[in-house]
Amino acid sequence: MAGAQDKTVLVVDDEPNVREYLAQILRDAGFHVLTACDGEEALEIIRRDRPDFISLDLVMPKKSGHKLLYEIRKDKELARIPVVIVTAHAQDELGRSDFREVMASRVISGPGVYLEKPVKPLDYVRCVQRALGIEETKEVEDKIGLQEELKQQLAKAEPHALRRALESLKKKNPTDG
Repeated sequence: MAGAQDKTVLVVDDEPNVREYLAQILRDAGFHVLTACDGEEALEIIRRDRPDFISLDLVMPKKSGHKLLYEIRKDKELARIPVVIVTAHAQDELGRSDFREVMASRVISGPGVYLEKPVKPLDYVRCVQRALGIEETKEVEDKIGLQEELKQQLAKAEPHALRRALESLKKKNPTDG
């Protein structure tokens, strides 16, 4: 059975911080990740490197996720690549009409075909794993859960507590610098 390390996911989002956030979640889960900032760049990557899965923002400059999705579905070789739409605009003026059209036309259908931003890291990873037939392991769940808990604690921590935690981690991992 193929694992995450055997699969490539293309993350397409015009917002650099969102794109890197989503890419890092997938890297942490063991996937090989490619990124694109718009539909035009994504199409070049898809044709050149044929990802196993595509995470697609809906509202982007140049070529929207909506237009890219239609192009992918028209190409017999690319049409089978699973896609999840990751958007903050399914219900607002920016993306509502495109989202409704995509869903109504059945160009993408089934459970787990879109996620609302901000995405929960574990939900995101599970969506990709399910689409690719990858076993959902407790190890990935634990790692992502611990990372999220750590981020929440870091956001609330006082500087002196952060210093102590960093010193403690450096002592336990002296080769990390």
